[in-house]
Amino acid sequence: MRRTLIAAAALLAPLPASAQAYQCRVPPKIAMPEQARPDGPRISTPIGGYTLAVSWSPEFCRGARARDPDNYQCNTRIGRFGFVLHGLWPEAPQGRPPQWCAIEPRPTQEDLRRNLCMTPVPWLIEHEWAKHGSCMARRPEGYFKVASILWNSLTLPEGDRLSRKAGLTVGDLRSAFTAANAAFPRASVGVVVGNGGYLRELYLCYGRDFLPRACSARSFGPKDDTPLKIWRGL
Repeated sequence: MRRTLIAAAALLAPLPASAQAYQCRVPPKIAMPEQARPDGPRISTPIGGYTLAVSWSPEFCRGARARDPDNYQCNTRIGRFGFVLHGLWPEAPQGRPPQWCAIEPRPTQEDLRRNLCMTPVPWLIEHEWAKHGSCMARRPEGYFKVASILWNSLTLPEGDRLSRKAGLTVGDLRSAFTAANAAFPRASVGVVVGNGGYLRELYLCYGRDFLPRACSARSFGPKDDTPLKIWRGL
């Protein structure tokens, strides 16, 4: 089953990735994070689809995170980031999604290096594998291969430019994304908005075949006419 999932993802023809990791420089050595600790029960259920969670980094990096010397995503030591990959999450046909199927084997130093410019948080790379990836692949490299294929198939909108649009709405963001990614209908583009109406994440919804499908109402988020703000981090 897991081999089938990886093979299906490979059928997606990668397009040039947009420059959301500005001047990303992978350091020669990355400190290994602590092993992920489950924050909930092990749930093993059939997989009915997937969510690719894409974070808007400037919003995440507001405040003290920008001053943390160990936070690659926010402290600019390895580059500046726009949209980054939070994770690829398997979803259940109904009910709670699968999670925490295994915490070993752990991602290697090479896994961290290979994926740091996509997910510039070493502990999050380990966490996403253990909580989500272990339910869809036997080893971390298989999970990250699928995630990177989906990530590299996207052309992500320029959040900085969008943030300057007068009267910006959630619908404007969805329009910008679907204009750049013809395979995605609007119904497949979920938006997560935080306090003050600022953009936090995109939830991109896929079926079991790794093709876009309509998001659930919860994943889809606010309606198109909802006002939206995007923090530029400057």
